[in-house]
Amino acid sequence: MLRTKSGGMLLLAAAVSAMFLTSCTSGKPPDEGAKAWSFNEDKAGVVPEGWQPAETRGEGTPATWAVVQDAAAPGAPHVVAITKNRNYGGTFNLLMAGGTRYRDATIQVRVKAVAGKEDQGGGPVWRARDADNYYIARWNPLENNFRVYFVKDGRRKQLESATVNTDAAAWHTIRIVHQGTRIEARFDGKILFEVEDATFAEAGRVGLWVKADGLTAFDDLTVEPR
Repeated sequence: MLRTKSGGMLLLAAAVSAMFLTSCTSGKPPDEGAKAWSFNEDKAGVVPEGWQPAETRGEGTPATWAVVQDAAAPGAPHVVAITKNRNYGGTFNLLMAGGTRYRDATIQVRVKAVAGKEDQGGGPVWRARDADNYYIARWNPLENNFRVYFVKDGRRKQLESATVNTDAAAWHTIRIVHQGTRIEARFDGKILFEVEDATFAEAGRVGLWVKADGLTAFDDLTVEPR
């Protein structure tokens, strides 16, 4: 057995190499680095580059997502929003960030409820496998609440809820910290609740979510791996 400094370095290098080889042969790529989307460099009037609209339980009339100008937005001049929406009931409108992959992460986004008779508001999606399987946090000013759900095989299940009474016309900040099975939810900087859930243990995509006929704007989405 080598006991010299150089030998110790060799053993350390061998251990690091073994860990690297294990991760490479596991078939699961590592989480991506931190990302931020301000949408200010994206062309107005179209879906932001690299993003894909999707639906859960769609009725054949997908909502229209586009970059729009909003001089009053926190990260002006551009935001991304649903500009046209004829959906209703149990349809969930999604906008997914292509190529993203995160498991343990902090997700933050600013949201503004613009309109909607059935539903308003919305929030971020994370650990998404596809359009039918993901976690979602959403604020709904019509119901004065903030909730975290998971959607599995297209069916939504509530994990936790908190009452939120606030200015429905203002911009608000949703912040989610998901570490292992623990989810911490914040609204405008205040911790509303923590909840444990193990439904989706693998990394997945991030995105944005609005229910039914909601018209909602989003700005300054950030994701930081933990």
